[in-house]
Amino acid sequence: MTVVESLQADAEAAYRRLTPASAALYERAEAALPGGDTRQSVFFRPYPLFLDGGQGAHVEDLDGNRFLDCSNCWSAMIHGHAHPAVVEAVTGQVAKGTAFAAANRHAVELADLLKERLPSIEKMRFANSGTEATMLCVRAARAFTGRAKIVKMAGSYHGSHDDFEVSGGESPAGIMPTAAEHVLEVEFNDKDDVTRVLAQHGDDVAAVIVEGIMGSAGMLPPDDGYLRHLRDETARRGILLIIDEVISLRLALGGAQELYGVTPDLTAMGKIIGGGFPVGGFGGRADLMEQFSPLRSDYLHHSGTFNANPVSMVAGLATLRQLDADTIGYLGRLGERFADGVRRAAAARGVTVQVTGVGSLRNLHFAARAPRHAAEAHAADKELLRLLHLKLLTDGVLVAPRGMFALSTPMSESEIDHIVERTGEALEWLRPAIEERAPALIGQRTGAGG
Repeated sequence: MTVVESLQADAEAAYRRLTPASAALYERAEAALPGGDTRQSVFFRPYPLFLDGGQGAHVEDLDGNRFLDCSNCWSAMIHGHAHPAVVEAVTGQVAKGTAFAAANRHAVELADLLKERLPSIEKMRFANSGTEATMLCVRAARAFTGRAKIVKMAGSYHGSHDDFEVSGGESPAGIMPTAAEHVLEVEFNDKDDVTRVLAQHGDDVAAVIVEGIMGSAGMLPPDDGYLRHLRDETARRGILLIIDEVISLRLALGGAQELYGVTPDLTAMGKIIGGGFPVGGFGGRADLMEQFSPLRSDYLHHSGTFNANPVSMVAGLATLRQLDADTIGYLGRLGERFADGVRRAAAARGVTVQVTGVGSLRNLHFAARAPRHAAEAHAADKELLRLLHLKLLTDGVLVAPRGMFALSTPMSESEIDHIVERTGEALEWLRPAIEERAPALIGQRTGAGG
């Protein structure tokens, strides 16, 4: 048995002892759900954790175990769980009704708030997920330009519709084979690559879409000037620029586009704008968005039973009203404290670990240098990340299996220090596995504090 296999067995045994109720429910779930799962991102071996509730920065599972939540539903719960203002807004609305075949004032209020924070948005519409938001941005771009192709970053995630499931120039099983014909990929943070592709295919390209920060690739920020380069290259070729702010909106009042000084034509949103309820949003230039107006005879169709439902709208309003510039600044400082602390903890144990990200969004990578694009991130050791995830979980810290940390406003500096301490202990536990799998990441212990 290898060291990795031994540690994996030990971690899984500890996890099974801790979570028997989750194990039992997973057996039942397998009979009703493919793989016992209906959301692949929360699945991990030997079985996923079943949570029963949450309060502030903590969540609790079916066995009553309490975890410090560093995933926060993949960054959606920026104020943690059961925030009083959100609870009050939602319970008040639920008592009045949850969905109507009519418009509601809360959607107008939320749209006005988002327009105020993101000057690039002149008009917008709501949907039910980030997937729908990016899909509709692409639809608007294709209709407006009369072009079919889109350019995306290799390894980016913009939802689960066909265009964005294309990878490496091929359509995976179940995806229309023709999807790959209309999707071009470039390497994130490679200015020359996107310039070359647009020079060659620009007359056929409707839009370039880019995340404000590459989330699923491992919280990879854009290099200085990269987003502005995309803006310049698209503008001079009559191509639309779409920024996917589903994750990155939390980084500033105006999202990544404010942080990096870029004005896109269209913006996709989700997660925090729904306050923990299903939501998507997209908006941009008025001439692009007017294509969806039913006042036009040739309008683009966009419907949905729960679009802009009042519960999601009031939850989003309550969440964003509690998220001002000072609060975002506080979250950013927590993120820096976490990143600096983990780097020190790793150095003290003679282990090389990269901490990527911006502000309250961070990710760990077992790699010799910080990755700048998806290919470099994917080359980092994922098996070590899986072990780290399981070890932290059994130590009371819930993180995403891919090593993502999304911090929340209820967290204090002492809780960040606790996360760092547990991460350092997990790295010490992992050190023999790192020596086995990636000896280049082992160096001399520095004696630095963690």
